[in-house]
Amino acid sequence: MFDDLTDLYQQVILEHAKSPRNFRVMEDATCVANGTNPLCGDNYTVYLKMDGDVVKDASFQGSGCAISKASASLLTAAIKGKTRADVELLFDKVQNMVTTGEADESVGKLAAFAGVHKFPARVKCAILSWHAAKSAAQGIAETVSTEEPAE
Repeated sequence: MFDDLTDLYQQVILEHAKSPRNFRVMEDATCVANGTNPLCGDNYTVYLKMDGDVVKDASFQGSGCAISKASASLLTAAIKGKTRADVELLFDKVQNMVTTGEADESVGKLAAFAGVHKFPARVKCAILSWHAAKSAAQGIAETVSTEEPAE
């Protein structure tokens, strides 16, 4: 069990949770989307400044667990300079990684989240800000949720 916890809270995750990068409201954002996980209370807004098809700047604001905060921090650093298509491709890789544990070198520091797959309840924490960023990059200003709406 201890090894699993060590995998989950690797040093990079702890570092980004304690000192998140790009943790700020971006007043001049061109795209904004909110992500919420009503089961655990994670709630983040992702801000993007787009120049045509390229993410020139990215930031986030909100609150949540260490996994969700670290994921949002690493996300904002990873997508700067990327195109919308690159953001979607990286989203797919990260989503696959946190659900299967399979990572490749192309995800860089994001590979720290590969251990999350061992904790299914935390997968939604790790991918929440990615859903918001994907929506923002697509120009969809909506709140995305980890839970399906009740019918």
